[in-house]
Parts: sequence; structure tokens; C-alpha cells
Amino acid sequence: MKKKIVQTAGREQLGDFAPMFAHLNDDILFGEVWNESAIDTKTKCIITVVTLMASGITDSSLIYHLQNAKAHGVTKEEISAIITHATMYAGFPKGWAVFRLAKDVWNEEVPAVTDKEKYQNTIFFPIGEPNDGFAKYFVGQSYLAPVSTSQIPIFNVTFEPSCRNNWHIHHAKTGGGQMLICVGGCGYYQEWGKDAVKMNVGDCINIPAGVKHWHGATADSWFSHLAIEVSGEDTHTEWLEAVSDEDYGKLN
Repeated sequence: MKKKIVQTAGREQLGDFAPMFAHLNDDILFGEVWNESAIDTKTKCIITVVTLMASGITDSSLIYHLQNAKAHGVTKEEISAIITHATMYAGFPKGWAVFRLAKDVWNEEVPAVTDKEKYQNTIFFPIGEPNDGFAKYFVGQSYLAPVSTSQIPIFNVTFEPSCRNNWHIHHAKTGGGQMLICVGGCGYYQEWGKDAVKMNVGDCINIPAGVKHWHGATADSWFSHLAIEVSGEDTHTEWLEAVSDEDYGKLN
């Protein structure tokens, strides 16, 4: 749901002196016109900036609307193109004046966002730390985040694209095994002698004890699953050979 735009500047600055003007500004202009749904807010921001520019307005009101445009998704490249285009009709002096203000609004250095950070923003559970303790059993980089370490152990395991663990078996005298619930990205699960199964968000895999298998990410996607250990007697994991690049490549 789109967040409702609320403005109080009119009442705060002119409420006592000009209550009707404050009402028109806060309740009509921002309360109704800015919240009207036929045009999205980003487009309204662009229209407002161009209108003020064409009118020669370069005071704090234009700075506010430039900041508002940035807050609603107008990029530095877009505002540059918008001001340049409007300059052809409004005139170069107005274009120069607005560019001086826009440079200050869009001058913040934005830290580089890594692929890991981008992916983290798409999933609910934390990616966690590099899975160094089990790195020798993985091809590629994986991460581990404990979700529950008491009662039922649950871990969020994240694989970078093309990362997968080795073939392995969860052994148990009784009970045992593992459940995998996909919580992000796309990956594979494969049992020995069977075709690989693609896992998408919400998919659940039940792995009985004694079944040789592997799981990991597709070549073009990060992948996260909750690994839920099923309680049993004398449980342990036997790690086996890696999934070869040749066999993995056939899946992609």
C-alpha cells in the first residue's frame, strides 16, 4: 500500500497568520492532490521540479522538492536528464540555477552495495558468517546463521551462485535425517541415482536418514534454506565426494 503523504509545514509556519493558506497547502495541495492516484508520486515530483524551474523558483521550496524527488526514486542520472530537457524550453540561466541546487542534493557518496547485501535485502533470515567450519565439504562459498540452537537445531544455510555441498549421508540408528525449507533464491536437491529437484522459496524437502544426497545453489542465483535436524539416536553426518563441475554443469 502506498504511504499517504502528510504535510504540516503550512500550519507550523503560517497557521496563526494565514490559516486558510495553511489549510490549502497542507490539506488540499498535499493532502488531496499529492495523494491522488492517477499519477505516481515520482512523476508528481518530476512535474513539480520542472514547474518550479520554469517559473524561476530557486529558493528553499525547490530544494525541498528536489530532495523529495530523490527520496521517491529519481536518480542522479534521471534528474540530470530532466533538468537538461527542461532547459531547452525554460532557458539556460534557469537550468544552471537548478543544476547548482541538484548537485548538492545528489552529491552524497553512496556506499557500494555488494551482491551479498543485495541478496540479504530479499530474504527474512540473516545470511550469517562464512561457513568456515564446513568449507572443506563445499564447492564455492557458503554462509551459516543459527536460527535455533536449543530444542530443535535450525540453521539458515546460504550458498553463493554455483556453490553446493558434497554428497553426504545423515546416519542414525533410529530417527534422524534432515528437513530443508527454501527461504530465498533458487537451488537444487539431488538424491543418489535420481534426477535433481529444483528448490524455490517455500519448497520443503524431507531427507530420511541413510540417503546419499547433496544440495546447493543454481549457477545464476543465490540460495538459502533452513536446515532442520531431525532428532534420532547415534546421529552423525558422513561427508563424501564433491559434486563434479561436469555433473553440476549438466543441471544448468
